[in-house]
Amino acid sequence: MTTERDLRIAVLPGDGIGPEVMTPCLELIARLDQQFGGLGLRFDHCDAGAGCYRKQGVAIPDDSLQLASNADAILLGAMGLPEVRYPDGREIAPQLDLRESLELYAGLRPVRSLPGLPAVLADPRAQELDLVLVRESTEGLFAARGRSEQRGDEAVLDTLVITRRVSERLFDFAFNLARQRKAAGSQGRVTCIDKANVLGAFAFFRKIFFERAERYPDIEADCAYVDAMGLHLLQRPWSFDVLVTENMFGDILSDVGAALMGGMGMAPSADLGDDHAVFQPCHGSAPDIAGQGKANPTAMLLSAALMLKWLGERHHRNALSSAGQQLEAAIATVFATGRYIPYEQGGDAGTHAIVAAVAEALEAQNPASLAAGAPA
Repeated sequence: MTTERDLRIAVLPGDGIGPEVMTPCLELIARLDQQFGGLGLRFDHCDAGAGCYRKQGVAIPDDSLQLASNADAILLGAMGLPEVRYPDGREIAPQLDLRESLELYAGLRPVRSLPGLPAVLADPRAQELDLVLVRESTEGLFAARGRSEQRGDEAVLDTLVITRRVSERLFDFAFNLARQRKAAGSQGRVTCIDKANVLGAFAFFRKIFFERAERYPDIEADCAYVDAMGLHLLQRPWSFDVLVTENMFGDILSDVGAALMGGMGMAPSADLGDDHAVFQPCHGSAPDIAGQGKANPTAMLLSAALMLKWLGERHHRNALSSAGQQLEAAIATVFATGRYIPYEQGGDAGTHAIVAAVAEALEAQNPASLAAGAPA
């Protein structure tokens, strides 16, 4: 009989509201651990972010980077503060350092509406949104980060980078995701978002997209210009399944997706590579509400659920996959009551109220279903 090793999770709470949403998130994971009779997770807390930069002069120390590099997954709160910047004026952003150093090329940004929350769009179809944006996270316009060409005080040049190697694995990821979603009842469609009518880099991006599409004849492939997609997401977001795009475009459109869900506090994310993964809410550190108990923990909790499901699939551990599903279901149950409206949506449900309600929903879930997810 073999004993499964514990999976190591590097925890980076970060700045502002980061620790405020991370702490209750870990408490809910601990509750799931008890309910499932042990999930086999160990947590290593790492210092990083703007506060760390103030103290140590580095945004992510070597020991934190080493722990993150050796971890089975990384759970991140929020990083950066507007007033803490590098000498060139950029904000501290170690989450971007992790994406680059660990080659986390596929940024997963789910857009899924939850019942019971105020409507963002009038059309009833917007109440059942289920699409996902796949954002390339290591190159594109972000490749110029820290490498700007300064021409005196007259100009700064930032270079857009699109490579075949990164684009091919990005598109393969998107098509495989669409195939998985199609098996679960989704459209089975991937839409490439670019600006191929203006920039040669995006014409190259689109060319590679259709080359890879030929390997997935069961999946529909089409394209849209980024400006048009901004319009489409506000007019008919239910028309789309999997969207795939460059780094900067993905950064912008993922915030549009968050708006469709009700705000940044509802938007989870995962940055995935072949060997590593970071899970974090899409929102920033929100220093304007830090310490007030107003932070919406939902994006953090949904990111943790993504992590649990990803670990379960990657390591063939049914309990982890089931725990992630239970957490998602509990969150949906809480908002479906209509009693919990976050501050960002005009309500008065703060961090504690939402977390307590999710904990209660987890407790109320059928113990028999929990046992069914236990490891074989």
